[in-house]
Amino acid sequence: MTTTARKQENCTYGDYLTWPEEERWEIIEGVPYDMSPGPSIRHQRISRNLFRQIDQFLLGRECEALYAPFDVRLPQTDESDQNVTTVVQPDISVICDPAKIDDRGCRGAPDFIVEILSPHTSKKDQAEKLALYEKHGVKEYWIIFPGYGTVVIRVLGQDGKYGPPMVHAVKGNLEVATLPGLVIDLDAVFRIR
Repeated sequence: MTTTARKQENCTYGDYLTWPEEERWEIIEGVPYDMSPGPSIRHQRISRNLFRQIDQFLLGRECEALYAPFDVRLPQTDESDQNVTTVVQPDISVICDPAKIDDRGCRGAPDFIVEILSPHTSKKDQAEKLALYEKHGVKEYWIIFPGYGTVVIRVLGQDGKYGPPMVHAVKGNLEVATLPGLVIDLDAVFRIR
């Protein structure tokens, strides 16, 4: 199953705010993507276990971890929220600039994003979102492949481009480059009971 787009394009965050609350959508550069169906229980448990470790590490620090559903608006320049053409809901976002967080979510690029692949969002997370996060300056992007037992990490270089993908098995410990001192216990993340 692949992610479907609405027929209407050139959508904005203003349009998004009028859609039914029970529906989950993302808009990438004006193109809306339906996020249904909801994630599997395995996806949810992996997300929960990873979020717990990140959130625990960040206690008492300026950075904040938030999880989906949580709107991340990525403006092109200084346009109003109503005219923003990209709003995504990463599985986990870490924002280190408190000025980016408001009542609607985050305006601007998080420092660290994690997406956990599901059959419905796999292509979008690996292609469209990879390019989008690089363009907007997300410093570190993890793509977790539950079915293959791997994590692909992309870290933004000084040239504003992601370096080569780093592929890790989902076992042992893994450091988060953008959050020095944070070491994720992947065995605990994938202990889904």
